[in-house]
Amino acid sequence: MKEKKKRMETLKMLISSMELGSQEEVLNALRKEGFTLTQATLSRDLKQLKVAKAASMNGKYVYVLPNETMYKRISKNMSAAEMLQTPGFLSIHFSGNIGVIKTRPGYASSIAYNIDNTELPHILGTIAGDDTIFIVMKPQSSPDDVIYELETVIPNVKDYL
Repeated sequence: MKEKKKRMETLKMLISSMELGSQEEVLNALRKEGFTLTQATLSRDLKQLKVAKAASMNGKYVYVLPNETMYKRISKNMSAAEMLQTPGFLSIHFSGNIGVIKTRPGYASSIAYNIDNTELPHILGTIAGDDTIFIVMKPQSSPDDVIYELETVIPNVKDYL
């Protein structure tokens, strides 16, 4: 069962990052990622994921996922395995008592949830969208205080400054 879950996650990443218009193209992309399966298995996987076909920007019909924001199309070419290992956090900037965290699409709410539930002493709370988090700092807190605390939630946050 572990293999199927890994295959399904890889399939989601491939569909969200490439314009795949046929099952043959999908099978070839999966093969490059180390998965060998039959067309029938792929068909069942696509059905389970509720994959559909839609017109891309250039008019070609390609496979798309239902409204799952984590799997929005991305423009940087990476293998599915690389995408699954990439952290959702991208950057953080401050203005006054507000911090703005940018994330990969779909990651903001889970990171904000972790920040809020860690109850960091210098943070009043967060508001999250799809790929942006607003952090409100407590009075007399500095960005350095917040960065120091965020390291418990976002490893290596200092590396992204």
